[in-house]
Amino acid sequence: MEKEQSNGKGKRIVGGFFMNLILWIFSLSCIFPIVWMVYSSLKEKRQFNADIIGLPKAPTLINYQRILSNSDYHLGESMMNSVRTTLISIILILTFSFIVGYILARVQFKLNRVLYIMFLMGMLIPIHSLLVPIYIVFQRCGISNRWFTLLLPYVSFGLPMGIFLVEGYVKTIPVSLEEAAAIDGSSFSHTLWKIILPICQPILVTVGIIQIFSCWNEFSFALVLIKDVALQTVPLALTQFKGQFASDYPKQMAAMLITMSPIIVLYFAFSKQIIKGMVAGAVKG
Repeated sequence: MEKEQSNGKGKRIVGGFFMNLILWIFSLSCIFPIVWMVYSSLKEKRQFNADIIGLPKAPTLINYQRILSNSDYHLGESMMNSVRTTLISIILILTFSFIVGYILARVQFKLNRVLYIMFLMGMLIPIHSLLVPIYIVFQRCGISNRWFTLLLPYVSFGLPMGIFLVEGYVKTIPVSLEEAAAIDGSSFSHTLWKIILPICQPILVTVGIIQIFSCWNEFSFALVLIKDVALQTVPLALTQFKGQFASDYPKQMAAMLITMSPIIVLYFAFSKQIIKGMVAGAVKG
């Protein structure tokens, strides 16, 4: 009996070791591209072409200096455009997702399920299949190549997922909580914004982070709908570092790291909230 227990314990230890080894390999495969970008951005173009994987022999910040000192790249202006577009889009997505998700979860009316299914269908439609129709509509309406042009598709395509998550989360909140608030004299707006909104904070933070990544990195709509260099976003600005016959990869990587830095800082700042929202959604759903 003791021999069987020791054998079982040995198998669990070996199995745990190999499982941890596999997880470490997967983790390193995710981390290495970032590390490679960091030390490759410290190389000169000639040194990078001679040894792509190797560490820089003489690390230099010349690529960062060239990018930040050259106004022709419009990188700072593009980052400000992306910040403005992303910030306004996230505010609109979170506001409408919360209100519509709450109404679909709590208010019963004839078209309740119809509207819910329509929003779900919005998650199933391939975004890129609508590029040409949206371009034609925007051109005819005269709203393309404006500072607010990208807000319309970003908010429209971000709402279905946000409403879906908020609606499912609100259903897990006991109705008795709102009934007790109503008995105490709380109005509908006070209950919605002062009681339900704080409870929904984990799922709203999760939706916000997901949509921030989506809006910040979006390229297709920005490429089709924006032509003015002064209005271009970060993904469009990064295309300037790629030439027709050759590319300056160290400079391109330096530009990518500069534009990624706000998102990386934001992710680490709210990482606990993201995990909390995902866990709460998994347990409550």
